[in-house]
Amino acid sequence: MTSWVGRTAVEIAAAVRAKEATPREVVAEHLARIERLDGRIGAFRLVRAEAALAEADEVAARSGLAELPLAGVPVAVKDNLAVRGEATRAGSAATSDTPAGADHVTVARLRAAGAVVVGLTNVPELCVFGTTEGVHGTARNPWDTSRTAGGSSGGSAAAVAAGMVPIALGNDGMGSLRIPAANCGLVTIKPGTGVVPAGIGEGDWFGMSENGPLATTVEDARLMLSVLADTEPVRPEEPGMLRIAVSVRSPLAGVTVGAPYAGAARDAAGVLMRAGHQVRRADPSYPLSLGVASLTHWTAGTAVDAASLDARLLTRRTRVHAAIGRRFLNGVRGGTAREELRRRLEPFFAEYDVLLTPALARRSPRSEPWHERGWLRNVLVNTNCSPLTPPWNLTGWPAMAVPFGTLPSGAPAAVQLVGRPGSEGELLRLAEQLENLRPWRRTAPLD
Repeated sequence: MTSWVGRTAVEIAAAVRAKEATPREVVAEHLARIERLDGRIGAFRLVRAEAALAEADEVAARSGLAELPLAGVPVAVKDNLAVRGEATRAGSAATSDTPAGADHVTVARLRAAGAVVVGLTNVPELCVFGTTEGVHGTARNPWDTSRTAGGSSGGSAAAVAAGMVPIALGNDGMGSLRIPAANCGLVTIKPGTGVVPAGIGEGDWFGMSENGPLATTVEDARLMLSVLADTEPVRPEEPGMLRIAVSVRSPLAGVTVGAPYAGAARDAAGVLMRAGHQVRRADPSYPLSLGVASLTHWTAGTAVDAASLDARLLTRRTRVHAAIGRRFLNGVRGGTAREELRRRLEPFFAEYDVLLTPALARRSPRSEPWHERGWLRNVLVNTNCSPLTPPWNLTGWPAMAVPFGTLPSGAPAAVQLVGRPGSEGELLRLAEQLENLRPWRRTAPLD
């Protein structure tokens, strides 16, 4: 009997379209793995076992099954996006437990493509922080369960890295796709503004948040992105010679990048140079004010999301984050910091096609009840681990996390690829070249 657990989304969909597998048997195998492993990992807030099997049967009965790009593919959805018939809790006790009446547009597109939603994944409260724990559960890194999966799409990343689903849906407002992907050895892309419908929270964190895929291969990430964006997949061809800048400098003053992540970026630069690209060491002209701009937008976005909720039901770190953000709301709404950052960085991306950086500065923090810790301690841990992701939410430009190399612990390391607006296809092709030249282990060794 063929096992579909561990197969890519592309492989599963092809088998279902060819009638070599049924959606029910594929989904049932993945549900069995969730039942067996998720007590250790904590990826899911809610598993939709009966509903997912019924929906798998509905997919199998579709007249256009042979045309569905994600036919029968199990998918996990981050618990800040509406799934019809289920409550959207966003990691909080303060949110409503009323079932959603309709799917979020990205969920609807996945279902229209033949995917089956097997569950909603854990997030930190209101998806604020880069670690995933709270009143609804704790998501651990499948490569080292003593450490957090990262956040805020931590549950989605953990589910994919543990082989519980081949792909998952998440989103990214300050690195919330790239941080857990880098921790868990996955591929992700935060698309540029307007490529994929957002509609996250109460205003997309002033347009900084984007929905995107989490996957174990670039091919799966490309396919899922095309479904989310409702476009044809970008052709998987070799990239032409690109001008690539490699920078291991932290964009945030006072934060340093650890040797394993800096080394991964340098090694990746060497691989790409040998592949024929023009690679140079060059640092973008990050302004000293970047840290302030990041903090004000981060906190103000939370203030908007928390405004309609009962503050008494929020954790202390979230209440403080939102209270600080309220002071910055007018400045963020009427400010020009994001446009000034874009203008400052545009000359760099006129000279270079792609920026290659470490994805993180530190390995993921220990899996602890961070939601019970103080606000400043959370902010410092987040900032020291992931200083390289926020600039690209502020600019609204596409950025990827790609597994590359190994940390001393044996867990995956990762690099970040950043491009100018509209360069999603170019980044995916470059990531696939890295994947071909330095293949990675796709899932954590849990069995």
